[in-house]
Amino acid sequence: MTTGNVSRHPEVSTAALSDALGRLTTHRTHILDLVSPTPRRVLYGRAITIQFVPFRQDLYDAEVHNFARFFYEAIGAGARDSVLALGSSGQVDVSLGGGTKLSRLQNHRLAGLVTDGRLRDFDELGRYDSVFYCGGETVKAGTADVMPVAANVPVVIGGTTVLPGDIVYADAAAAVIVPSGLADEAFTLAADVEREDAAFVTSIRDEDPDTIGSSVSGREI
Repeated sequence: MTTGNVSRHPEVSTAALSDALGRLTTHRTHILDLVSPTPRRVLYGRAITIQFVPFRQDLYDAEVHNFARFFYEAIGAGARDSVLALGSSGQVDVSLGGGTKLSRLQNHRLAGLVTDGRLRDFDELGRYDSVFYCGGETVKAGTADVMPVAANVPVVIGGTTVLPGDIVYADAAAAVIVPSGLADEAFTLAADVEREDAAFVTSIRDEDPDTIGSSVSGREI
């Protein structure tokens, strides 16, 4: 699958982007409680996906259920600047990869990775150009606990559905999943939200206590 470079949108906070999507759609779009070896860096790109499930000995085939195979299926002819989204099937305390396996993201110039599972080797991952957000760090390999079964299918991360082609935008606060068809509108609206918030800060500074309880543009401030 070739996703191509995604158009660069305005840099906004994930809070503003979440607020913007709240005006455009009713489904959950945010993923909480993620950590990163480089939390000051923003992860941004179009999603490609790999789905993991709990290990089954009677199903497992080493030639089929290995990360490399599904990684290359996911990137297809090339997926530079994409974000690899790993669905853990709720196995949030299990490692889905580490510095060696995930060096493929660096080699193929992916923007990074998002998952609610754990990753190993934060020190090594932190030296890559790719940006990683996950459920936490671990030292135990997860190969006996989970196995990949599909590439470029819908996955669920932290209770949020991620489709191939969605825009992933993550910072130290959260990750936000933007449907591709809403991307331009969502990022433009998020920039408007940030401008509104800046104006609200000024109005709060000068507010009259007798007017407390009123709302601006339907937002309680």
